[in-house]
Amino acid sequence: MAQSMNNTSKTEKTANRPVQTIRYGSVRAAVWRNMVDNGNASKPMYNVTFSRSYKDGDIWKDSSSFAGDDLLLLAKVADEAHTWICRHRANSDEMGA
Repeated sequence: MAQSMNNTSKTEKTANRPVQTIRYGSVRAAVWRNMVDNGNASKPMYNVTFSRSYKDGDIWKDSSSFAGDDLLLLAKVADEAHTWICRHRANSDEMGA
Protein backbone atom coordinates (compact mmCIF):
# COMPACT_ATOMS: atom_id res chain seq x y z
CA MET A 1 0.00 0.00 0.00
CA ALA A 2 2.81 2.43 0.83
CA GLN A 3 4.36 1.83 -2.57
CA SER A 4 1.22 2.89 -4.47
CA MET A 5 1.03 6.06 -2.36
CA ASN A 6 4.64 6.84 -3.30
CA ASN A 7 3.82 6.34 -6.99
CA THR A 8 0.86 8.70 -6.71
CA SER A 9 3.06 11.21 -4.94
CA LYS A 10 5.69 11.01 -7.69
CA THR A 11 3.03 11.42 -10.39
CA GLU A 12 1.59 14.49 -8.68
CA LYS A 13 5.04 16.04 -8.30
CA THR A 14 5.87 15.36 -11.96
CA ALA A 15 2.55 16.83 -13.12
CA ASN A 16 3.10 19.98 -11.06
CA ARG A 17 6.07 21.36 -13.01
CA PRO A 18 6.31 24.38 -15.26
CA VAL A 19 6.16 23.71 -19.01
CA GLN A 20 8.96 26.23 -19.55
CA THR A 21 11.54 27.94 -17.35
CA ILE A 22 13.44 31.02 -18.45
CA ARG A 23 16.38 32.24 -16.40
CA TYR A 24 18.73 35.19 -16.47
CA GLY A 25 21.20 35.05 -13.61
CA SER A 26 19.24 34.74 -10.39
CA VAL A 27 15.90 35.81 -11.93
CA ARG A 28 13.54 33.13 -13.21
CA ALA A 29 10.18 32.96 -14.97
CA ALA A 30 8.22 29.71 -14.75
CA VAL A 31 5.44 29.21 -17.32
CA TRP A 32 2.56 27.03 -16.14
CA ARG A 33 -0.09 25.46 -18.37
CA ASN A 34 -3.62 24.81 -17.15
CA MET A 35 -6.26 23.19 -19.30
CA VAL A 36 -9.53 25.11 -19.27
CA ASP A 37 -12.80 23.45 -20.25
CA ASN A 38 -14.22 25.55 -23.06
CA GLY A 39 -17.54 23.86 -23.81
CA ASN A 40 -16.81 21.00 -26.20
CA ALA A 41 -13.03 21.36 -26.09
CA SER A 42 -10.23 22.04 -23.67
CA LYS A 43 -7.96 24.99 -24.23
CA PRO A 44 -4.57 25.66 -22.63
CA MET A 45 -4.23 28.75 -20.45
CA TYR A 46 -0.77 29.94 -19.46
CA ASN A 47 0.29 31.71 -16.26
CA VAL A 48 3.74 32.89 -15.26
CA THR A 49 5.40 33.12 -11.86
CA PHE A 50 8.60 35.07 -11.24
CA SER A 51 11.25 34.44 -8.62
CA ARG A 52 14.76 35.39 -7.62
CA SER A 53 17.21 32.88 -6.16
CA TYR A 54 19.58 33.81 -3.38
CA LYS A 55 21.85 31.99 -0.99
CA ASP A 56 21.24 32.14 2.76
CA GLY A 57 24.38 30.60 4.22
CA ASP A 58 24.72 27.25 2.45
CA ILE A 59 21.02 27.03 1.49
CA TRP A 60 19.52 28.30 -1.77
CA LYS A 61 16.16 30.03 -1.39
CA ASP A 62 13.66 31.77 -3.66
CA SER A 63 12.00 35.14 -3.25
CA SER A 64 9.33 37.04 -5.15
CA SER A 65 10.98 40.34 -4.16
CA PHE A 66 13.32 42.03 -6.63
CA ALA A 67 16.02 44.65 -6.13
CA GLY A 68 16.44 47.57 -8.49
CA ASP A 69 19.32 45.81 -10.23
CA ASP A 70 17.04 42.80 -10.93
CA LEU A 71 14.37 44.78 -12.80
CA LEU A 72 15.93 44.64 -16.27
CA LEU A 73 16.45 40.90 -15.87
CA LEU A 74 12.85 40.59 -14.72
CA ALA A 75 11.73 42.47 -17.84
CA LYS A 76 13.82 40.15 -20.05
CA VAL A 77 12.40 36.94 -18.57
CA ALA A 78 8.88 38.42 -18.77
CA ASP A 79 9.42 39.29 -22.45
CA GLU A 80 10.73 35.80 -23.26
CA ALA A 81 7.87 34.17 -21.34
CA HIS A 82 5.40 36.27 -23.34
CA THR A 83 7.07 35.25 -26.62
CA TRP A 84 7.02 31.57 -25.60
CA ILE A 85 3.31 31.73 -24.70
CA CYS A 86 2.42 33.50 -27.97
CA ARG A 87 4.23 30.84 -30.01
CA HIS A 88 2.51 28.01 -28.17
CA ARG A 89 -0.91 29.65 -28.49
CA ALA A 90 -0.33 30.00 -32.25
CA ASN A 91 0.70 26.34 -32.49
CA SER A 92 -2.40 25.28 -30.52
CA ASP A 93 -4.63 27.32 -32.82
CA GLU A 94 -3.05 25.73 -35.90
CA MET A 95 -3.61 22.26 -34.48
CA GLY A 96 -7.24 23.06 -33.67
CA ALA A 97 -6.84 22.90 -29.90
